[in-house]
Amino acid sequence: MVILNIDTATSIGSVSLAINGKAVQTLTNEKQQDHAATIVTFVQTLMQEHNITPDKLDAIAVSAGPGSYTGLRVGVATAKGLCYAWNKPLIAISTLQMMASGLLSEVQDQDAWYCPMIDARRQEVFTAIYDNSLNEIMPPQALILTPEIFDTQLAERKIYFFGDGSSKWELMLSSRKNAIFVKYVISAAQLADLSAKYWEKKQFVDLAYFSPFYLKPFYTPQKS
Repeated sequence: MVILNIDTATSIGSVSLAINGKAVQTLTNEKQQDHAATIVTFVQTLMQEHNITPDKLDAIAVSAGPGSYTGLRVGVATAKGLCYAWNKPLIAISTLQMMASGLLSEVQDQDAWYCPMIDARRQEVFTAIYDNSLNEIMPPQALILTPEIFDTQLAERKIYFFGDGSSKWELMLSSRKNAIFVKYVISAAQLADLSAKYWEKKQFVDLAYFSPFYLKPFYTPQKS
């Protein structure tokens, strides 16, 4: 099983080549404005270095949001274009679920819940809560942060908060039992296990109609 995994949902963009659900190499770009220029180059480099031709690929997976509007468009458009050109199925995975899977594999705390947070500007984040089987405890949503916003969940379980939006909520708290803040770096490699499971279940999206999971409509201020 050979799958290309693409993530451009945040300021860090990356492409990872996975074989049988394991990432074998990942290339990363940390300048968001360069995602469009680097992602296709990363795909070409990975395939050349590992002698992977399009006919050997089983699928292409993309981190499908929420996240940066521009970043998501770049990643999804690239993935769809490659799928069209190479006649491959497209796997679309929630960026938040991908993040939860990545941290769960690192900390391996089976008793905790996982709350990824993506900065959505001001005091808002894109977030969700997952259990140790990646089932949704709280579905993905755009949430305005307040100090007491997770009181109910924290009363029930230890929760890891992470991602580039988590520091905003950490600053609101003096202390909070069961709230654990950890360092985290997003990567397309964290799609490897999930995309393999999606492929095995044939959970593909329609190339013609699929669009990113924005969660919020795009807003452009009107000029006065």
